Amino acid sequence: MHNFYVYFCSAKQALYRFGINRLNYLPIMHTQLLLKSVFAFIFVIGFQLLQAQENKELPKLGSSDEAENRESIDDSVKVSVFDLPVLNPYFNFKKKVYNKTGLRFNFDYNSLYMGSNAEMGKGHAAGGVFRFYGNWDILGRKSGNTGSFIYKIEHRHKYSSIPVIDLSMDMGNVGIYGVTFNNDHFRVTNLYWKQKLLKGRLYLIGGFLDATNFFDVYGMGNPWTHFNNLNFTTGISAASLPGDGYLGFSVEGWLTKHIYAIAGFGDQNSDPTLVFRGFETFFREHEFFKHAEIGFTKAKKYVYLDNIHLSFWHRDNNKTTGTGWGWGFVFSATKYVYKKWLPFFRFAYTEKGESLLEMAVSTGLGYQRKPDGHQAGIAFSWGRPNADTFGPGLSDQFTTEAFYRLQFSRRLALTPGIMYIIDPALNPNEHSIFLWSIRARIAL
Repeated sequence: MHNFYVYFCSAKQALYRFGINRLNYLPIMHTQLLLKSVFAFIFVIGFQLLQAQENKELPKLGSSDEAENRESIDDSVKVSVFDLPVLNPYFNFKKKVYNKTGLRFNFDYNSLYMGSNAEMGKGHAAGGVFRFYGNWDILGRKSGNTGSFIYKIEHRHKYSSIPVIDLSMDMGNVGIYGVTFNNDHFRVTNLYWKQKLLKGRLYLIGGFLDATNFFDVYGMGNPWTHFNNLNFTTGISAASLPGDGYLGFSVEGWLTKHIYAIAGFGDQNSDPTLVFRGFETFFREHEFFKHAEIGFTKAKKYVYLDNIHLSFWHRDNNKTTGTGWGWGFVFSATKYVYKKWLPFFRFAYTEKGESLLEMAVSTGLGYQRKPDGHQAGIAFSWGRPNADTFGPGLSDQFTTEAFYRLQFSRRLALTPGIMYIIDPALNPNEHSIFLWSIRARIAL
C-alpha cells in the first residue's frame, strides 16, 4: 500500500503540474495529457501490484458477449421451461473437439421486431443476425497463460423497409434502438489474439476488436439479452465509440484482487464489412480512439454485477467522416443483492465528439429469481442531445424501458419488452411515443 500511495501522489502532482485540475477548462492538449497520465497511472501501479499479487485464479474481464464468455454463460443456464435433449450429442461433440484441439465454435440466430404508435416515420422495423463465433486456445492450454485466437463473423439483415437501428431517428428520437440489428450483411466483428499472462492477472489483446467488449461493461448492458435502447448499454448514448471490427490493442489487468484496469486504443475508420482495410487506415490516417478504465469489485464470480468503474475516452479529429475530436467519461455502479436483484446507476458526460447525447443518466433494476434463469429488467434515463452533433436548443429526452427474458430452454430465449419515450427531440409534433418489442435468440 505504501507503493500505491507514493505513485498516487506522484500522478496527482503531475496532473497539477500540467494544469489539469479542472475538467471545465480542458483544451485539446490538456485532454490528451490527462489521458496519457491516466494510462501511465494505471499501468505503473499495475506493474507494482501485479508482481505482489498472490497466485490465485481471478475472474475473467471482458463483456458477457465476448466469444469465450458467451459460451460459458449459455452453458450455465439452469432454469428453463423445457429442454431439448435431442441436441445433447451435438453439444457433447463440441466438448470433445475442444478437449482434443482447443477449438470452441458456436452459432446463434437473433431476431428483433419493434413496433410503435409514432406518427412520424415508418413506426416499425424488424431484422435478424446470424453469428458464428468462438475461440481457439493455441498456446499454453495447460500452463495457465493461454494464447487464444478469438473470432466472430456475422450476417446482419433487415426484414422490413428500414433496419431496426434506424427506427429511433426515423421517428424523431435522438438515440438508437436495437444497435446490433443493422443491414451490413456479412461482416467481421472480432478477429484478434488474446494472450493471458501471470495466471490470468494480465491480458494482452490485439487485432480487430469490438469496443463494447472492453469499455464500460456492466451487468445489464448486453443488447443481445438485455435492454434494446442504447441509453442502457455501453456509454449511455453519450460516448463516441469506433465501429465494430476496428484494428486496435487493449490491455486488461488485475491490480489487486478487487481492483482492475483496462486501457487501449484503435483505428476510428473501421468498416466491419471490409475489415482488413483497417491496416491501411490505421497506419495511414493515424486517427485513433483511446480509452482507459479503472474499476472495483468485491465479487469473485460476478465481476460486472457487483461493480463500480470510471471509464475515460478520447477520439482524434476524423478527416474521413468530417467529425471532430472529443472526449468524455462514464461512471457506473451496480450492486448484486441476494443473488437476485441488480440495481444500477450510470452517468456519462461528453465534450464535443459528435455523440448522440452530451450528458446522460440512467438507472434501473434487474431481477433474476435464480442465477442463469429467466430475467426481468426496468430502467429510466434522461439525456441531453449533443449540440455539437444536432445543434443547440433541442429538448431533453426521457426514456423508460422494461423487458422480461424467458428461457424456454438452455438454448432458446424469448424477450418481450416495452418502451416509453417522452419529448423526442427531433419530433416536435409528438410529446411521447410508446413502443413494444419481441426478441428471440437461439444458440447452438
